[in-house]
Amino acid sequence: MPLSLPIAAPLAGLRTAAHLALRRMDEALAVPRSPRRIVLLLTAWLMLSTNWTLWLDIARLSTGGMATLHALAAMGVLTASATAAMLMLTAWPRGMKPVWFTVVLIAAFAQHYMLTYHVVMDPTMMVNVMQTDVHEARDMLSARLLVDVLLVAGPAGWALWRVRIARQGAWTHVWRNAVLLVAALAVGLGAGMLGFRALGPLMRNNVELRYTVNPLSSIYSTLKQASDSVRSKGPLAIISGDADLGATYVGNTRPPLFVLVVGETARGDHFSLNGYGRLTNPRLAQAGVLSWTHLQSCGTSTAASVPCMFSPLGKSGFEARKNDSENLLDVLSAAGLAVLWIDNQSGCKGVCARVPSASTACDADECLDDVLLQGLDARIAALPAERRARGIVVVLHQIGSHGPAYSRRSGPTSKHFLPECRNVTLSACTHDELVNAFDNSTVATDAMLADTIVWLRGQSAHFDTGMLYMSDHGESLGENGLFLHGMPYVFAPDEQKHAAMIAWLNGGLAARTGVRAECVAQGLARPVTHDVLYHTVLGLMDVHSATYRPSLDVLEGCRSAG
Repeated sequence: MPLSLPIAAPLAGLRTAAHLALRRMDEALAVPRSPRRIVLLLTAWLMLSTNWTLWLDIARLSTGGMATLHALAAMGVLTASATAAMLMLTAWPRGMKPVWFTVVLIAAFAQHYMLTYHVVMDPTMMVNVMQTDVHEARDMLSARLLVDVLLVAGPAGWALWRVRIARQGAWTHVWRNAVLLVAALAVGLGAGMLGFRALGPLMRNNVELRYTVNPLSSIYSTLKQASDSVRSKGPLAIISGDADLGATYVGNTRPPLFVLVVGETARGDHFSLNGYGRLTNPRLAQAGVLSWTHLQSCGTSTAASVPCMFSPLGKSGFEARKNDSENLLDVLSAAGLAVLWIDNQSGCKGVCARVPSASTACDADECLDDVLLQGLDARIAALPAERRARGIVVVLHQIGSHGPAYSRRSGPTSKHFLPECRNVTLSACTHDELVNAFDNSTVATDAMLADTIVWLRGQSAHFDTGMLYMSDHGESLGENGLFLHGMPYVFAPDEQKHAAMIAWLNGGLAARTGVRAECVAQGLARPVTHDVLYHTVLGLMDVHSATYRPSLDVLEGCRSAG
């Protein structure tokens, strides 16, 4: 074949050139290098390959021209100095290659997620990473993730594997490491002082930039979270000692049955019950529910919001606490009620630690939320009979609209909006496709909540029933270039903090405590926060406790006297 010669010759030349380049690199790496030189080279690689989020954000946020160049230069020197100082602590001849490669991997993964979803690596995000489960982690995997990580970690890993480290006396390593550590800190301090005019306003007005410094932000946040998790906060604060059942339990032959649904990633502004232009709540709209239109979440992640929701302390008190405390479920249980938590998520974040709990299971890789209702009667029947006779509280923890695999959160009957995004790299989808997938997951939540109401109506012969739904936080769907959730609360967008709250009060439970639904309906536009959950549930269940605050019970003002 005559055409093969013109093609084969250049290919052979490329192979020869590549082989020669690799051999020369291998020969260069065979020359013993001091661990300090390796650390400095590694710092340069990390600066060049894993800090694109930082450079792009500075260029986007600064005023342009020379101001941008000054900010980039100052931040570049500052970041390089801090990274070199951190790595200089590992500049030893033995056992450090795995440590260095781990740092590269951390930086590679962090950059992928920062560039792909515009998240930042603050301590809250590290909590999400540490508490994720296999299903959630699998949803984040993609071909782009593999490519992005290999581009950063592949060359560095090969070089670290092949490089030879020079052996020197221990004291030589100590004093040389110390000198370079001090020098790096001095250079960083000088860069900070000289560049303060350019960097100061930028960092003060955009606090999130500090959490894009890679890999320093990831390592700092991981170490801080690990330190917080092992640091003793003192004994558990007991708040349930005075819990007692109210007068509605005296002589009443119908115990209460209350279902509390903890939603996941549901945006209140994407519920048609709240005025959203799409019909995302077709069944709930016919079920006679009440929907609060302006619910502000306690946090922007499950790990932050769920424990806060169930606490009597409110957002500010919960975040300032020194000791962990019992929560709503402890108080309900101490009053003598049967309490059960059923999870279709990555755990209850400690909320259900002292009450009976169970996780869903199905044949598929993961379960849609309708599995929460399967076998529910049997689960309740297994609770102590004397507690069931007083009353039952069931908490259902959804997978809800958890991203980025929104399309996996809805079954065929809930896919009302097409085409939908089926790619976990959300920026690869159009905005309409992304919103379609998210809205379909909201339709699936609508169906699950409607089925819960149907189940509760089926219990009405023996129980006074009711349901309350509250999602843990919202979600960014590409607004301002942001995706998912978990941004630090102080500068998180409203999309990540606007949650949803729905009540169904027609099963007798509200009437039992004198709540007038028509009165409640008049206050649904009033802004509320997650702080109301603890006190509203205690009031609705008529459980007395010194921790109860009527002002935070959204039903209190609509309760009939006597």
